[in-house]
Amino acid sequence: MSLLTSLIRASTQFQQAMERKSPAEGTGKTAQADSLTPDAAGNPGDDRFTPSGTSTDDLASLKSRKLAMTDYRQTVGQDLAFVKETLRHKLAEYNVHPATAIEVNKNSSGSIGVDGRISEETRARIENDLNVNAEFKSAFNRLSVNEPTLHFVDNALKLNQAYGVNNPVLETLISENQQFNGLQDLVHRYDSLRRTVSSELQSSADGNQGYAFSLNTQA
Repeated sequence: MSLLTSLIRASTQFQQAMERKSPAEGTGKTAQADSLTPDAAGNPGDDRFTPSGTSTDDLASLKSRKLAMTDYRQTVGQDLAFVKETLRHKLAEYNVHPATAIEVNKNSSGSIGVDGRISEETRARIENDLNVNAEFKSAFNRLSVNEPTLHFVDNALKLNQAYGVNNPVLETLISENQQFNGLQDLVHRYDSLRRTVSSELQSSADGNQGYAFSLNTQA
């Protein structure tokens, strides 16, 4: 089970628990609302702010909407483009067909590995070249932490827009102070969350400490 699936499942369970709790709370809220006078709702032309039952959800949505997703995507996109371009040149250098799909991974020791339908000799040479390429390793290392975080946040926001339900896991990543919602801030909180969410999730994470993604260099 992937980390993203686990987090979405956790948020779904949280949401369901809140929905089950709502009817019990609703009785008290209805009685309280009946005791209010009509003036409490405000008269026509009255510009006073009137709290609504969805104010908490509105604030959560407002926090999410302030995320600089365009900047996040640009940051990750630049590294991804550099990685793909480097791999294109590397395949051409070793006369490998440009449509060849390869997987680049980073193991727990930080070394970069390469898998694909290429000869063992070519694979080993490409792998060695990438590991001595400091610029490539830096870009790939950034991707290994930035891309999973962006993937989670992007998917959570899409679900929010599609179904109108705020993801409580996403909300734990977002600071009230917009100055602390840079991509690296979210990455740090996301990593901390992965380390502490639950024993089941921790066991899953312990078995998947490496990072990998597949690239078709012509895509």
